[in-house]
Amino acid sequence: MRSDSWWEGPSETLSEDDGKLSDAVKDVRRPVTIVEQTGRPLFSTSGRVSIQGSAPSGKALPVRGMIAALGLSNLGDPEFLRDHGICFPYVGGSMAHGISSTAISNALGQAGMLGFIGTAGQSPQWVEEAIVKMQSASPAIPYGFNLINSPNEPNLEQALVDLYIRRGVHLIEASAYLAITLPLVRFRLSGIRRGPDGEVVAPNRIIGKVSRVEVASKFFSPPPEKFVKEMVSRGELNPEQARMAAEIPMSQDITAEADSGGHTDNRPLVCLLPSFLALRTRLQAQFSYPFALRVGAAGGVASPQAAAGAFAMGAAYIVVGSVHQSCRESGTSEFVREMLAQAGQADVAMAPAGDMFEMGVNVQVLKRGTMFPMRAKKLYELYISHQRIEDIPLADRENIEKNFFRAPLSQIWEQTRQFFMKRDPTQVERAEKDPKHLMALVFRWYLGHSPKWAIAGDLTRKLDFQVWCGPAMGSFNEWVKGSHLESHKNRGVADVAMNLMYGAAVGLRAATLRAQGVALPAICFDVRPLPHEALKNLLEGA
Repeated sequence: MRSDSWWEGPSETLSEDDGKLSDAVKDVRRPVTIVEQTGRPLFSTSGRVSIQGSAPSGKALPVRGMIAALGLSNLGDPEFLRDHGICFPYVGGSMAHGISSTAISNALGQAGMLGFIGTAGQSPQWVEEAIVKMQSASPAIPYGFNLINSPNEPNLEQALVDLYIRRGVHLIEASAYLAITLPLVRFRLSGIRRGPDGEVVAPNRIIGKVSRVEVASKFFSPPPEKFVKEMVSRGELNPEQARMAAEIPMSQDITAEADSGGHTDNRPLVCLLPSFLALRTRLQAQFSYPFALRVGAAGGVASPQAAAGAFAMGAAYIVVGSVHQSCRESGTSEFVREMLAQAGQADVAMAPAGDMFEMGVNVQVLKRGTMFPMRAKKLYELYISHQRIEDIPLADRENIEKNFFRAPLSQIWEQTRQFFMKRDPTQVERAEKDPKHLMALVFRWYLGHSPKWAIAGDLTRKLDFQVWCGPAMGSFNEWVKGSHLESHKNRGVADVAMNLMYGAAVGLRAATLRAQGVALPAICFDVRPLPHEALKNLLEGA
């Protein structure tokens, strides 16, 4: 076999031991060279490699494969790291009702990663308190806040955008959007200006988390002209700022959200991510942006192999959600963390979404240990089959009053009415004119309270727990069996993140050798979670 690369070094550094080879591949700080000597493959982590047509000396051995050191910061897009002020291409995605908590965001930020605080379902007052907490406790670390599409409560979406602008929040994760809205455009264009060299400076960034190519196209495109004109007419933008708006996309970064917990289209990542990458290339050429569009990967990223696969396909960063919910910093109950740590990949189901109930939108939830998916589906079946509560058959009504609501529906409506009179009185006005909307609001009471019971750990309502969760949770649990991370009590979010990133680096190194024709033993690909101190020592200087 002809070789154009040659290795020279001490012969005593050569080995053919599979165990030592596995250790060498897993030491991501050091290069590994595979050579051939008398027909046998050997490896070394030292020596010198030269590239030339003939052997430089009689002792030189032909190289059959080689890998360089691989720092964890080099797994994704370096520009993504620079733009967001982080060290590693790892993002903690938003989870509603503060489940992705300020504690998670702080822990990730301290570790050189990026975390988003989950604001869906929370009041503007709660969100403002969380902003104050982040800005006062850790003003130097990166963080972001979520903004979820609220088609049934547009005033809430507007209120959160006003709050973010007023409080100086410059990064949001926009999730569950089917189209660009005026509040999103207001956030993106707030403070837009030209820099000293004429480039457009937009201080507010949006990372769009989407599952469909047509929606991703809207986020990679400039803000819709109709909204820009409306802002000009209101005096919120001047004509020069309106012209600048055409030079930037709504989002430079888009997360391809595959099969995940909560709102999801259940798309496989191996199909979704390449489609988004192709779209990025087309729209980059179409709009000639002076900077690169980027795509991250979310959904099912819960093992080193999955993370390595996402980076190998071209993801600029990875996003982890469901797994973080089982970590001790999450904003859910200890009981739910334990439930999640016992979940398998098949222990999830789709159920009607509370925020988009009337639209028939579903969310992915945990089904093991709870009857919520079945009960929520029953409510949606009753909703689409009847025009008003009074039309529901007596047996069905008695069943849901006794087992779901544990109160007469008339009483639930009174509670719901009082809630919306404070939050959005227009909902009450519409319900009093439209009995089907009234029925929807009553049924949404159950869908809205079920995650709160889970977060509070109210065991009297255990069968009604709504726990957003994707199959990634089961994948993670399988990977960590027998390790310190098997128990939810030992799951620190930064520890989980670093183990996933480290495992991805090892997987990519092993795959690189195999792609060069090197037959590797299976143990080179088997990466187990390491305790914090052991991992820290292994990565020292990486």
